[in-house]
Amino acid sequence: MNAVHFVLVALLGYLLGGIPTAYLAGRARRVDVRQHGSGNVGGTNVLRLLGWRWGLPVMGLDVLKGYALAGWLPALPLSQADPVYLALTGGIAAVLGHVFTPYLRFRGGKGVATAAGVLLALAPLAAAAAAVVFFAVTFTVRIVSLGSLAAAGTLPVAAFIVDRFTHVAIHPAVIWFTVGAAALVVWTHRANIRRLLAGTELRFGRR
Repeated sequence: MNAVHFVLVALLGYLLGGIPTAYLAGRARRVDVRQHGSGNVGGTNVLRLLGWRWGLPVMGLDVLKGYALAGWLPALPLSQADPVYLALTGGIAAVLGHVFTPYLRFRGGKGVATAAGVLLALAPLAAAAAAVVFFAVTFTVRIVSLGSLAAAGTLPVAAFIVDRFTHVAIHPAVIWFTVGAAALVVWTHRANIRRLLAGTELRFGRR
């Protein structure tokens, strides 16, 4: 039955993680976020198009998707499986659902907020370190994509340092998840990387 539970958790994580909060927020204001701004179905684009009153709640909900599926699912009496692997199954499925949402023909966001939610549940100190880097870089250079990439690169290093040099142990599978999450963030930001190299990436606060 454990295998069945993992499949059910993965399916639930994918379907819930795929809920396009940014798209729904845009539709509430009669704006299709896929056709405006960066075209990304994520909180940053909503923030750019609709302002912080809509953008921040969208980001918060995207974080909550990852946190709920990684932090709350293992607490349910689903099986005798290792709760960390159960949490990672739900969390990874949520991130993939966010990036490849089945509700918008598999065109979703970039997975940063949802992955942050997963790590907030499984490796909070590493997530906090990445968050500090994100905000420091973003508000220094005013480029959200650069902050996201810097935070992604920080994650595996922070997880390794926390595990090795503090009294807080991090499951090896979670450390590997930080590596995979960082790689996924780089992949979803490949267009941003090209613009960064060309010097044409938009700065925060400019249309």
